[in-house]
Amino acid sequence: MALSKEEIKKLYRKRAPNYNITANLYYLIGFREKKYRELSAAALNVKKGDAVLEIGCGTGLNFPILLEKVGKEGKIIGIDLTDKMLEQAGVRVLNNNWKNIDLINIDAVEYEFGERIDAVISTFAFTMIPEYERVLRNISLALKPGSRFVICDFKKPEQYPDWITKLGVFITKPFGVSIDLAERKPWLKMKQYYSKVEVKEIYGGFAYIAVGIA
Repeated sequence: MALSKEEIKKLYRKRAPNYNITANLYYLIGFREKKYRELSAAALNVKKGDAVLEIGCGTGLNFPILLEKVGKEGKIIGIDLTDKMLEQAGVRVLNNNWKNIDLINIDAVEYEFGERIDAVISTFAFTMIPEYERVLRNISLALKPGSRFVICDFKKPEQYPDWITKLGVFITKPFGVSIDLAERKPWLKMKQYYSKVEVKEIYGGFAYIAVGIA
């Protein structure tokens, strides 16, 4: 059963101190997490000086990748539901002396676009948002024409038997993944709110990168 918001916060408060280490365990099953993060950031098509919003930024694993794209003159806004994950992100920002990253502890559905945002990204987090369709719509209304929202996340591959999917859920269960999440298909809902949607399957179809162009 999909976790509630309070259950997600409780889980990730517990995982926060060791999240950066445990996330590397995906490599044991051939999941090239950093590579997929890099592909997602490249799909944003941003330039130096742009402002990027990251939904579910966690401990800030995407920050170095995004900073390469927007440069010191650009800006990153990282939002996350869990305070303890943001604390770890804050440590990363402080240790690297990054001056152009803002961190906000907020539910994505409550975030208000009060400033210029040139692109939005979410990796391995978006499908867990119960009101993900409402967030999709809010982002589409905030982005200027031609700007992009990129999602990278897990999905249920239709070409494999159910036992393989169940095994994948078992492996990722410590991160809050459940079989119920397979019914949430953000890449399909994107088509209602964006002028163009591009989807690329990765990891044998168990994950995807979706690009919604406003």
